[in-house]
Amino acid sequence: MGPRWKGKGAEDRAQADPMSEIVSRLKSSLIESNAHGLLSGCSVLLAVEADQSDLLNRACFGRPVVSAEKDKQWFQLSMEEAFYLCYTLKCLGIHGGDNCRKTYEELWKYMGDKKTTFPEIFKAYSHLRTKNWVVRSGSQYGVEYVVYRHHPSLVHSEYAVLVSIEGDGGENGRLRIWSDVHCTVRLCGSVAKALLVLYIDKCGHGDASPSCVTLYSAEERVVARWSPKDCREDHSISVNSN
Repeated sequence: MGPRWKGKGAEDRAQADPMSEIVSRLKSSLIESNAHGLLSGCSVLLAVEADQSDLLNRACFGRPVVSAEKDKQWFQLSMEEAFYLCYTLKCLGIHGGDNCRKTYEELWKYMGDKKTTFPEIFKAYSHLRTKNWVVRSGSQYGVEYVVYRHHPSLVHSEYAVLVSIEGDGGENGRLRIWSDVHCTVRLCGSVAKALLVLYIDKCGHGDASPSCVTLYSAEERVVARWSPKDCREDHSISVNSN
C-alpha cells in the first residue's frame, strides 16, 4: 500500500519541502529563543511566537490550545513529543511546577511514573520520528500511532502502528490471540491503512535513565490479510473437440 496524496501537486509540494528540513528549522528556532515548556499532568504546555507556531504545525508537534493571549500561541505536547524535542533534538527545556528546569533524569522518572510503558512507547515514537515519519495519535483506531510521509494536509496516513512490548507479562500484550489479529487487521484495512507492529525489546536492559533507550531494539513487521484470489493460479484447461 503506497502513499495516497491529497490532490494534484501534493507530492511535489512535499518533495520541495521535506519534513526533515521543517523539523531542522523548528529545532533552530526553539534553540535560538531558548524555548521551554511547562509540565502539566501527562502533557507539556508550550507558549510560542507566530513563526514557531507555524513550524510546530508544519512539523506536526503538539496541538494548539485556545487561549486569551493574542501575542502567544499555546501548544499541548504529549510526553513523547516533549521528551523527543527535549532529549533527542535538545531544543526544548521543560520546567516543573516550581518553574525550575528539569534534568533529563528527572523528566524520565516523572514521565515513567505517569505512564509505566513510557520508556518503550518513547522508543517507538523516536524510532519513527528519526525516520522522518509524521507521528500522530492512533487512539481512534485502537493503536498507538498513525504515521504519515508528510503533513496530513498533503497525504493520508499510511500505517497504523501498534507497539508490542516484549516480555511485558500481558500489560500491553495485544495480538496474542487470532481474533485480536483478525479484528485489528480488518479495522486497518477498512480505513485504507496497513498495520505496522513495532516490537520493542529492552534486550535485558533496564529503564533507570533515558540513555537506556539507545540499547533497546525496535523491529518492524507489517501484518496484512491474505486473499486467496490474489495468489490463485488459473487452472482452466482447454479441451479440444475431436
